[in-house]
Amino acid sequence: MRRHWNPSGIAAPVAKYSHAVLVTGHHKLLAVSGQLGIAPDGSMPEGCEAQAKLIFAALDRCLAEAGMGRRHVIRLNTYLVDLADRPAFMAVRDAWVADPPPASTLVVVKELVRPEARVEVEILAAA
Repeated sequence: MRRHWNPSGIAAPVAKYSHAVLVTGHHKLLAVSGQLGIAPDGSMPEGCEAQAKLIFAALDRCLAEAGMGRRHVIRLNTYLVDLADRPAFMAVRDAWVADPPPASTLVVVKELVRPEARVEVEILAAA
């Protein structure tokens, strides 16, 4: 069985996609779409650190609605626009990641869907 949703308390999707998809059966698998640092009111703060804090808060909400937590994250993919933002991002990310840490990929890209976006993160969780 699959359930698609967009948690309350975070910005609505910027295109036609669900913030999260939960697959249940013998196990639960949760795929969370790439999150940008967008506040619930649609604003986006400047700077990677502030955006990362909003991203991880949104990921927490997606996990919570699936009855999961950070310890269930098995994959974390990050897209940065500028490698110089890596230390600020990693400080926020490392404070958020539970033990044992998930598999992870960090890619530097030319740009994201919103020109002011500095970082995007997507996760996969399982329980």
